[in-house]
Amino acid sequence: MAGGPSTVERGAERRQGPPGPPLVRRLGPRRLRLIIASTVAAVLLGAGGAWVLYGSPWLRVRDVSVSGTDVLTPEQVRDAAQVPLDTPLVSIDTDEIAARLERALPRIGEVDVSRSWPHGVTVEVTERTPVLLIRHGSGYTEVDEEGVRFATVPQPPKGAPLLELALTNSGSTAASLRRFGEDRLVREAVRAAGGLPSDVLKTTKTVKVRSYDDISLDLTDGRTVAWGSAEQGAAKARTLSALMKAAPDARHFDVSVPTAPASAGS
Repeated sequence: MAGGPSTVERGAERRQGPPGPPLVRRLGPRRLRLIIASTVAAVLLGAGGAWVLYGSPWLRVRDVSVSGTDVLTPEQVRDAAQVPLDTPLVSIDTDEIAARLERALPRIGEVDVSRSWPHGVTVEVTERTPVLLIRHGSGYTEVDEEGVRFATVPQPPKGAPLLELALTNSGSTAASLRRFGEDRLVREAVRAAGGLPSDVLKTTKTVKVRSYDDISLDLTDGRTVAWGSAEQGAAKARTLSALMKAAPDARHFDVSVPTAPASAGS
C-alpha cells in the first residue's frame, strides 16, 4: 500500500472537484456568462439614458411658461429668468433661476421654478401686495406686509393708504426714533395697517406715525382714529368696528387702549 494515495486522500480529491479558477468553479460558466451579459447591458442602458437626457435633441428647453403675474408681465419675468434655451432640460438649475428672479424683480415675493417635461420650464410667481405707500419724489414707494419697500410707481395703487412719517428731532418722537429707527417704525405702521378691519382699511387715506406708541389714521371722509402702537391689533380692530357702529356720527375714535375706547365729535 506504500506509495499510493490512501482512501481518505482519494475522497478528498473527489470533493475538491476539477481544477480551474475559483470563480468559475463556484458559479459555473453559464451563470458567469449571464452576469457578464447583464453587466454589459446595464452599462449600455446607462450610457443610452445619459445620452437621451444630455445629448439628444428630444429633452431640451424649448419654451418658458409664466403664471401669477399681475403688475409684472410674463415677458419681464422671462427676460429676468434668463433660462438658456436649447439646453438639456435636466441640466437646468431651478434654484438659481428662482434666486435670479428675486434679485432682478423685487416685486416678486415668492417664485417656484420647475421643469415641465419634455421641453418646458414653468415659472409661477406671487407678487408682493402693497399695504402702505411712501411718497418718494413725484412717485410712490410700495411697502408690503413685511415692511419691504419693493417698487416705486408714478401713481398710487388703489387700496393702499399713504404712510406719513411725522418724525421730529424733539420730545418723545425723537426718543422713539433714536430707540427704534425709521425702518422699525415703518414696520410698526405696516402691522397697524394689517390689523385694520377690511372696511376701515378701504377708507383709510393716511397712516400717520409720530412715534412707536402714536400711530393714527385719517379716513377719506374726514374721520380720524387714534390707534396707538401696533400691539393688540386684533382687539383694537374689534373695538373700532363696534365703536363705529355704536357712534356712527362720531368724527374721532380712540382705540389705543382697546379696553377703554372713546369717541368724540359729531
